[in-house]
Amino acid sequence: MDQLLTADAFFTLFMLILLQAVLGFDNLLYISLESKKADPSRQSFVRKMGVGLAIILRIVLLFVLMSLIQYFQNPFASLHQEGLLEFEFNVHSIIVLIGGVFIIYTAIKEIWHMMLMHEHEVEDKSKKRSETMIIVWIVIMNLVFSFDSILSAMALTSHMDYTPQLILMSIAIIAGGVLMIVLADKVANFLQKNRMYEVLGLFILFIVGIMLLSEGGHLAHIKIFGNPIEPMSKTTFYFVIIVLVIVDIVQGRYQKNLLAQKAKEEAILEKIESDN
Repeated sequence: MDQLLTADAFFTLFMLILLQAVLGFDNLLYISLESKKADPSRQSFVRKMGVGLAIILRIVLLFVLMSLIQYFQNPFASLHQEGLLEFEFNVHSIIVLIGGVFIIYTAIKEIWHMMLMHEHEVEDKSKKRSETMIIVWIVIMNLVFSFDSILSAMALTSHMDYTPQLILMSIAIIAGGVLMIVLADKVANFLQKNRMYEVLGLFILFIVGIMLLSEGGHLAHIKIFGNPIEPMSKTTFYFVIIVLVIVDIVQGRYQKNLLAQKAKEEAILEKIESDN
């Protein structure tokens, strides 16, 4: 326990909380978009309840991973056809792959609805069940996203004894969860007030799904025609996000200028017509 009162322990705790915050960005975006399917008056409750339950289950997952980490990493199904297809699936890779597929499906479905201008309509009789399902999906995806953060946290604290390691990671998970609860409403409110950024958010979510698929494929050691699937690095991910944001800003500014120019031209034409 003396390890908890050292400068190294406090620095490690700071790094763990920072890790939870950075890796929780994509999760936060998913929570904000998913909670929109609930009744407007209940969306804040849905987000807080989903994240709150996820915090508890994250700590449970932490206990499970620390006790059974070898079973999550050991392959249970493999295929080796050199030059065609190779893989070694384990529990970790399956969870990440399923999460990636679900995220991509969600993003594409929402983009398709947005293109068709269809709003999510929920009948009154199914609102309660839908609210419960939204919370369930928020919890499930929170756990999917938490795998990497927990494994990274275990690597950061590998030099410590079991009990201090567990305490520090639990504190970081709770702190990261509280931060997520605070920011979830702010992100959701921002997207609600700036509807034009919803498209950007959905495409970022799509990139998140691609990242999870690449990571799951790497964990499963998948090779297609002898070419291994490489995971998308966090650096690449954030670079793509920055490019998307810049393109969205430039496109918005350009569109605004075009509309202003069109309005100016129409005003000039109206003036000419009135003079004639």
